[in-house]
Amino acid sequence: MISKIPFIAMSLLKQVENLNRQKKKKVITTWSRASIIVPIMIGHTIAVYNGKEHLPVLITEQMVGHKLGEFSLTRTFRSHVKKKKKLR
Repeated sequence: MISKIPFIAMSLLKQVENLNRQKKKKVITTWSRASIIVPIMIGHTIAVYNGKEHLPVLITEQMVGHKLGEFSLTRTFRSHVKKKKKLR
């Protein structure tokens, strides 16, 4: 059985490899929420687009294998607040 090949945006992968070669830590902005986190990304901060803004995500070992979009939520939950009784 053939398993799926993980998708990684080539531009994102090139940027991470360049920073690793130069041994620099810099925030990388990306719109690729479908890209899978690979071990060479550990320690880098990647700003992932959520539809409104880029949210910075620090990549750790536990995130390997997950997609970038999982860590940049697109919807904000505003709790159901009970209305206060009006004072008479």
